[in-house]
Amino acid sequence: MPCFRFLACDNFFSIPHFIHDGRLRVDKIAICLFVIVGCLFSDVASAEFRAGAGQRIITPEPLLPVSGGMGPTSPAKEKRGELMVQALVIENDGTRVALVAIDLLGFPSVLVNRIATLVPEIPSGQLIVGASHTHSAPDCYAFPDGKGGSTADLEYLDRICVLASEAIHDAWKDMQVASLRIASGDAVGKIAYNYYAPDLYDRRVAVIQAVSLDDKVLATLVNYAIHPEVLGAGVGILSPDLIGPLRDRIESKVGGMAMFFNSAQGGMVTADNRDLNDPSDAKRGYWNDTRAWEECVRIGNTLGDEALRVLADAAIQANPKVRCLTRMVKFPVESEQLWSVVTLSPLQYPHNDDQSITARINLLELGDSQVLTIPGEALPNIGFYLKRKMNGKTNLLFGLTNDAFGYILTKVDYHSFPRYDYVSRVSLGEMTGEILMDNALEMISEMAQ
Repeated sequence: MPCFRFLACDNFFSIPHFIHDGRLRVDKIAICLFVIVGCLFSDVASAEFRAGAGQRIITPEPLLPVSGGMGPTSPAKEKRGELMVQALVIENDGTRVALVAIDLLGFPSVLVNRIATLVPEIPSGQLIVGASHTHSAPDCYAFPDGKGGSTADLEYLDRICVLASEAIHDAWKDMQVASLRIASGDAVGKIAYNYYAPDLYDRRVAVIQAVSLDDKVLATLVNYAIHPEVLGAGVGILSPDLIGPLRDRIESKVGGMAMFFNSAQGGMVTADNRDLNDPSDAKRGYWNDTRAWEECVRIGNTLGDEALRVLADAAIQANPKVRCLTRMVKFPVESEQLWSVVTLSPLQYPHNDDQSITARINLLELGDSQVLTIPGEALPNIGFYLKRKMNGKTNLLFGLTNDAFGYILTKVDYHSFPRYDYVSRVSLGEMTGEILMDNALEMISEMAQ
């Protein structure tokens, strides 16, 4: 224990220290016992699970154009809801982790690194930042515009990093002894579907809730696979999309702060805003979409209600353990489109001379659950496979986390049939999914040791 080492260095525990004129110094023995007991209680306290929450609004004023991906941005004429950055800081037995959720299309590692320099209280490898993937927020990739510039407002990006650090600091300062409730189950209702194959998606919603000793909700984290693109980039609205109503619904019912991490929603697990009375191609089974704020509210409320229903019977986990593994993984970049973003963006993405990038993957053990981060948009089959191989009672995948470089496919899916042409073009390369899965399995094995 640190205090024992300090006192020992001061020769406090030497035999002569307790003897004077041939007699035992009872007063010094009592002081020693008091110090020992204090150290023991101090260590017990440091081993208690603690959690704290903080948040900031990141809606730009005046409004900025919104981005749905590479290509031109669209002007925003109004806003619906607020873009947020939210932080849940957790700690136990010397391991401190910050889970940060942000309402943006993606949040590249170069910006995560900027935040890390502003929050030295959080080990940089344990700062976990995930984007909601809303298609109604400003560009944070700084996509090259083909004219020597980019589609991003660089001052806004700097401001986001500062606001994120403030949210993290608030959460860190407000940490208190807490417990967790964790659960997973199928979310019922018209929430999501796979545009390419309607039933090929993960219906499970996973929920982590931090609760104070006096049974007040500190934060509720919802993990679900869905593209928040009810509105989309073309309707002139800046918005967190369905994620805003989701948070509002949960906070109105249980209090505290509600936050969202996306999951394996690639190719194309999207919000189910289909108007089933208005087919666009009846023979192929396609419908026109309802792109309205009211539909964001309906889907967000439905997902929020389902998350709370799934969590309702979850047992309290007192003093849950926290362990966090970190691994830097190299991914070759075969896509010329993505390589141009890496090399031409004014954000100056870190990259390697062999036309590859290095992304961070985390495996977090939290109570009886495990959380694996994914630096992009993994297709549902990869998500199902990784969850099946993880060792938690509840397993969560945080997609678009710590980085967000395109779709992640297995090699057998990559450019294998026309329906996947687009997601293959906007993927780092054929081996991206294989590299991700191989490294994830190794980390899962390491965590089990």
